[in-house]
Amino acid sequence: MAKKENIASVLAFEKKLVPSDGYMYGTVWEQRNDQSSALALQEKSVRGTISNRLKPAIQKDPAKLNSEVEKANLQTVDACSLAPEQDTLKLHFTLKILGGIAEPSACNNAAFKQSYQKAAKQYVENEGFKELARRYALNIANARFLWRNRVGAENIEVNVKALNNNQQQEWTFDATQFSTRNFDADDQQVNALAARIATALASDDDFLMLDICCYVQVGKAQEVYPSEELVLDKGKGNKSKILYAVDGIAAMHSQKLGNALRTIDTWYPAFDDVEQSAGPIAIEPYGAVTNLGKAFRTPKDKQDFYTFFDGWARGEKLNRVEDEHYVMAVLVRGGVFGESDK
Repeated sequence: MAKKENIASVLAFEKKLVPSDGYMYGTVWEQRNDQSSALALQEKSVRGTISNRLKPAIQKDPAKLNSEVEKANLQTVDACSLAPEQDTLKLHFTLKILGGIAEPSACNNAAFKQSYQKAAKQYVENEGFKELARRYALNIANARFLWRNRVGAENIEVNVKALNNNQQQEWTFDATQFSTRNFDADDQQVNALAARIATALASDDDFLMLDICCYVQVGKAQEVYPSEELVLDKGKGNKSKILYAVDGIAAMHSQKLGNALRTIDTWYPAFDDVEQSAGPIAIEPYGAVTNLGKAFRTPKDKQDFYTFFDGWARGEKLNRVEDEHYVMAVLVRGGVFGESDK
C-alpha cells in the first residue's frame, strides 16, 4: 500500500454528463414528428380511505376501527395526463458531454494531482472511455430516463441529434428492443453514438451536445409522470403531492435524468447474486440505492469508490479493469472527494 504523504484535502470534479430538465408534451403517435402541445399540471381534490397501519388497540376494537375508517382522508394532489385525443408522451431534453477528466476542478496538493493525472491519462490511453460510453449510449437507446413512463408503453422511439457545428449526426432507436437489465446489446447505431460520447469524454477540453426527443405511446388520455417535488416543510402547504413544472410545462428534474443515464454499475459484488442483485444501479461512491435503503459498495468489503480511488490515484494497479471503469464513472458523475489531512 502506497504511503499517503500526498493528501488532497480539497478535491473536486465537475460532472461530465450535464442534462437539462426534461419537458413533457402530448401528441398522437402517427403525427408525433409534426405536432405536439405542452402538458400542464392539473390539481385534484380526492377523498381517500384510511389505509395506514393502526395501533393495536384500534385494530382489536371493531367500533374504534369503524370510527377511524369513517374519517375522511381528504387530499389535494397534482396530476398530469394526456389530452383525450392524445396517446403519446413526448419527452425532450438536451445532454452536454464534457471532456477534461484529467483536470480536477479543485485540488490543493500538487503531488496528488500529478499522480492522479498520470493514472487518468493511462486509463484514457488504454480504455478510451469505450465501455462507459457504450453503457451511457445504451441508456439513451433504451429510454431508461423515462422511469415510470416507460412501463406499459406500446411503442417507444428515441431520436438523438448531435448539434455540434460541422459534426451533426442523427440516430433513431426503438427502445423496446434494448434491455434495461443488462448491457449485452451490440447495435451499430448504439456503437456509433457511443463512439461520439467516448471521443468527448476522452478529450482534454472538447464537448458533445446531444438533443434527445423520446416518444412514448402510452394510450389515449393516460396519466403521465413528471418528477415529484420534495417538500421539506409539509405543514406550510395544502397539497400532499406537488409535481415539477417549468413555466407551466410539466417536467422531469435534470437530476433524475442524470441518475438514469449513469445507471451502469453492474460491477458491484452482489450483481450476479439472484437474491441480492438490484440489477444495474446508479454510479455512486457507496453504491447507494435509496428506495431500497441499501449501500451495495461498502468500505468493509473494500468495494467502495474511496478504497479504489485512494490507491489508484497514487499509482497502484487495481485488480480488475471493471474497478477502473467504476472509479472513472464516479469521476464523470462528479463530486467533492477531499481526504482529511489530520
